[in-house]
Amino acid sequence: MTTTLRRLLVSALLIPLLAVGGLASPAFAEGRDHVAQSDVAADPNADIKARLAAIPGMTVTEEKPTTTGHRYFLLTYTQPIDHFHPWLGTFQQRFSVLHRGYDRPTVFYTNGYTLGTNPSRTEPTRLVDGNQVSIEYRFFTPSRPDPADWTKAGIRQAAADSHRLVTALKKIYQREWLSTGASKGGMSSTYYRRFYPDDVAGTIAYVAPNNTDVSDDAPYTEFFQNVGTPECRAALNAVQRELLVRRDRLEPRFEADNKTAGSTFNVLRTADRAYEGSVLDVVWGFWQYSMASDCAKVPVAATATDDELYKWFDAQEGVTTASDQALAKYTAYYYQAATELGAPYFDVSYLKDLLHYDYKELYAPRAYVPKEIPTAFNPYAMRDIDRWVKRSAERIMFVYGGNDPWGAKPFELGWGSEDSYVYTVPGGNHGSNIGKLPAAESAEATAKVLEWAGLADQATARSLVGTQQIPPFGPLDEEGQKLERHPL
Repeated sequence: MTTTLRRLLVSALLIPLLAVGGLASPAFAEGRDHVAQSDVAADPNADIKARLAAIPGMTVTEEKPTTTGHRYFLLTYTQPIDHFHPWLGTFQQRFSVLHRGYDRPTVFYTNGYTLGTNPSRTEPTRLVDGNQVSIEYRFFTPSRPDPADWTKAGIRQAAADSHRLVTALKKIYQREWLSTGASKGGMSSTYYRRFYPDDVAGTIAYVAPNNTDVSDDAPYTEFFQNVGTPECRAALNAVQRELLVRRDRLEPRFEADNKTAGSTFNVLRTADRAYEGSVLDVVWGFWQYSMASDCAKVPVAATATDDELYKWFDAQEGVTTASDQALAKYTAYYYQAATELGAPYFDVSYLKDLLHYDYKELYAPRAYVPKEIPTAFNPYAMRDIDRWVKRSAERIMFVYGGNDPWGAKPFELGWGSEDSYVYTVPGGNHGSNIGKLPAAESAEATAKVLEWAGLADQATARSLVGTQQIPPFGPLDEEGQKLERHPL
């Protein structure tokens, strides 16, 4: 979600339009002349590219080669700006299809951010050796209406995007479907199931935060008071303080480097605010992407040179990540955080004497949304999702990292959760997955994924585990995940 919001760390369509207030059908804007196209889409003997192109509203923009025999397509799909009022117009939403075979399960990947445009596979896709459909989250460019009505950028509308796309593609892929996502994508896969629980057979949500009460900062504070060793925590706090103590020398370098890069600070207003926000984020960023063994690389604050401090700061944070140019890629995330998702807060009293600005004001996602875009926070959005998970969720798996700050407020199961599981990778960071769990838990979780995919009775199912025919996809590999940071 970008500086730790920039790292996250980071809803309804029935098939036909049945009644007033209902949702548009997949062919809502294509007229009545698409029957022949639909016949092609449903023809199992037709080429996959022709079948995709025959779905009304779908355009194949590019086929990229792979070295594995899979076929990989980039496409757009015509979506309503407002699924509940489809007459308000449409926009083109990007997605991709990695085709393995009509006889294989399909994994639906809710990215949560912008779409990666090179072939790669999520862990569930590798485990089931299946097809993969990946969707770009609405209002991330270029999947943004023009002009943009930001009130249509939320959870319900995005879930409806997913439902409508999956419904259309089930004409082609008729075996079991799973959904997955990491970080904000893991959140999105959960929201999708909340509003369309029967679209897929199971969901694997990685490192998905669940911030139901934005006023409760105790879990995050407790996390930072206990993660790692006392020595590592002390070293990180000391070097963070030192970056502020030497502000008079390091901030001019920060400003000069941004000027050289062509960066501006209109959103955050000044380079001083941008520098302070970036320094506040370095401890969160360390635990999000580093391992405990990386504590040995933290500079010793008392003896480190300015160059050593600045180099470490740049490696952890990226000195341009608070610029207008970097933030613009994540406006859709910050808007959602400011209106529905909320943001984490925690104790930074050990820095209080060195701060120029109110911590919670500078840390708030509203600070990272351009001032011309209005926001109003809905405190019920996340509570609704959390309540559904505890009371009604079926076949959902959550995977967290024990040392990942985004896991300080995880999804938890309740009395109504059925065939659902929560796993935590000991010492894991924001890249935690099933393969990094202890062996017994990894085997258990893998078997459940295979079962949900309809592969439990296949003698060859176990041999598929760990297949690496396409470069493995993890939460850190795609652009939207790798750059995801919190504005602290």
